[in-house]
Amino acid sequence: MPKVIFIERNGKPKEVKTPGNVSLLQVAHANGIDMEGACEGSMACSTCHVIVAGDWFKKLPAAHATEEDMLDLTYGVTGTSRLACQVIVTDALDGLTVSLPPATRNMMD
Repeated sequence: MPKVIFIERNGKPKEVKTPGNVSLLQVAHANGIDMEGACEGSMACSTCHVIVAGDWFKKLPAAHATEEDMLDLTYGVTGTSRLACQVIVTDALDGLTVSLPPATRNMMD
């Protein structure tokens, strides 16, 4: 089972193990990580925005244009920002480290 390390908003890491082939959003929800995911993974919001650690970012498939458009609507976007609903955790991503941004914007409210 791959592990994922979430750097929570308070700066503390939380390491979790997960079955493979699930989205990072699903992993967060299953492990009590403070990630909203208002659209439940349909890529209609940006409340699951995460900042991927640099070395790991290069190992992810490229984001689609729709994902990049949604990221444009949120706070604190960086060059390694992704939507957690679009990152599928596999064995190849064992040790993936992501940080939660200081804030998110829920356009659905």
